Amino acid sequence: MLPIDIHAAQNIRLADELRLDAELQAVHAELSSMDPAGERFATVLRNTIDQLLNGEVTGRYAWESLYKTERTHAGTLVEINLQREFKFEDGRAMDYRIANIEVDCKYSQSFGGWMIPPEARGHLCLLVWANDQESRWSAGLFRVKEEWLNQGSNRDAKLTIKAIHRDKIHWLWRDAALPENVLLHMDPSDRDAVFAPQSGQQRLNELFRRVQKRRISRNVVRTVAQQKDYMKRVRGNGGCRSALQPEGIIIMGDYDSHKRIAAQLGLPIPQEGEFVAARVVEVQASELDRPTAFLNGHYWACARERDAPHPAPPLPSHTRQ
Repeated sequence: MLPIDIHAAQNIRLADELRLDAELQAVHAELSSMDPAGERFATVLRNTIDQLLNGEVTGRYAWESLYKTERTHAGTLVEINLQREFKFEDGRAMDYRIANIEVDCKYSQSFGGWMIPPEARGHLCLLVWANDQESRWSAGLFRVKEEWLNQGSNRDAKLTIKAIHRDKIHWLWRDAALPENVLLHMDPSDRDAVFAPQSGQQRLNELFRRVQKRRISRNVVRTVAQQKDYMKRVRGNGGCRSALQPEGIIIMGDYDSHKRIAAQLGLPIPQEGEFVAARVVEVQASELDRPTAFLNGHYWACARERDAPHPAPPLPSHTRQ
């Protein structure tokens, strides 16, 4: 007798159940068509976490710094922000109507911690999980059945999914990459140095000195600056670009011309509202064995540690093409 592949058997059973659940298939197809790569979904989760942290006012960057009431409010914000992004219709009994089907939305920062209310029994749930520390997120569809839930004494009669039945979740996106929270994941000594100056401008200068060749979001800039005119403080004419130019550091934004420079230098390409900083040095035509960009009449490459500082060239005008 051939050995039984337990995982294969589970997948076959789950596939059979899904074929029988036309509603789940319809919702899955609708969500997949709206966001094939999950990029919009990931952006909503990143922005929702940043909204809760409210770094511009509080200077916070870590989930653990939130108050209990704020963490409790996270699920509601995720629900609201997903509906705003995807324009889901209001549900009659559940949160949304997707593909004309009632769907409830449940978010948990702890994987498996989704609290299912009694009124969701028999309905579909969109289960969402995100963890900023791990920079991962997941979202899947689950048909709520009594026998798949833990029995408990929650005062709201809300129940969780039995661990053994999490295989009933049909994942839309599983362990996908959450846009990085740079402040959370940078070296602690570098982070301390960034937040040490009293001046918001000096803090931003230190941020772009110490965080290079990584995408830095607008929210990170806002959290470090803690000022209303934070974007102005990145630009030239007294901002980070002009302050760091003598040190050889260029700061590329989400303009087409800047994206091309980042690509030519072999750097991460800044997306909407993002920046990428790098120290560059001028190279000769005989040294073009590494990624280079032609700027201000000369070839430039990302500096190596041994390269002496050299004033950086001006970047092209900051206009989208």
